[in-house]
Amino acid sequence: MSQERGKNRALAAHLSMFAACAIWGLMAPVGKDAMLHGIDGLTMVMLRVSGGALLFWTASLFARREHVPLRDVITFAGAAVLGIVTNQCGYTLGLSLTSPINASIVTTSMPIFAMILAAIILKEPLTSKKVMGVFLGCSGALMLILTSATHHDGKVGDIRGDLLCLMAQFSYALYLSLFNRFVKRYSVFTVNKWMFLWATIILAPFIGPHAVDTLSQPIATKSLIETAYVVVFGTFIGYILIINAQQVLRPTVVSVYNYVQPIVAVTVSVAAGIGVLKWMHALAVVLVFTGVGLVIKSRSRRDEINAQK
Repeated sequence: MSQERGKNRALAAHLSMFAACAIWGLMAPVGKDAMLHGIDGLTMVMLRVSGGALLFWTASLFARREHVPLRDVITFAGAAVLGIVTNQCGYTLGLSLTSPINASIVTTSMPIFAMILAAIILKEPLTSKKVMGVFLGCSGALMLILTSATHHDGKVGDIRGDLLCLMAQFSYALYLSLFNRFVKRYSVFTVNKWMFLWATIILAPFIGPHAVDTLSQPIATKSLIETAYVVVFGTFIGYILIINAQQVLRPTVVSVYNYVQPIVAVTVSVAAGIGVLKWMHALAVVLVFTGVGLVIKSRSRRDEINAQK
């Protein structure tokens, strides 16, 4: 009976992970279309963080309450700067400039940044496989950036947007390296309600008035529905699904699911006419995917220790 329950839990985790990555893959073309028709990048960022704060605080009322000491509340502010503010500002503003295809491909580079930071901060060993993975992944990312620089076309890519999306991945990898153990002390609702609240407090003075001005103008219903998808599914439901899956699945398995995002984004973007797939994109995908695959298959320090026992 317990074995069957374990299988059901694993199946639910796999379905949750697939659903989260499919949601985020669809979020790239959906968000891009909204930002082409009335909702600019800054307004989308403000709606994501404030909407996320509202949804997570509301959901937390129905979840188990956890006491968070003042010291940890303040620590959540630092986590929010890297995990929400810099990450979502970088990705959303980058998406508003570049193509949804480029943005989704760049998101798969996060394990590479995580490996580099783990080597620097956590003193994880560097293997030849990891070094080769980083080289291939960086080559793919550089190919995307150079393609964007030569086309100057939002459907193909924009170097500014590509770099912002890369910054977002680096920021989230740094957040995981510095705050991963800290956030594991609390539930998904506690972590996100404080992080999104801090993100809202930090960003509101700077882009809040701009967002209010934008939303006071006539906006197409389609753009509002697309924005609602980004906030509710891409921000709220996606975060819940992936954290629930991470509690069951190994990190390597979780990383592999990142490949779902660009597949969904490329398919929808090309079909909707808001993205153009070039042969350089395909080659970049192969390089990035191969690089990430080498990184996540390499042994961590824990694996090395266990192997020696």
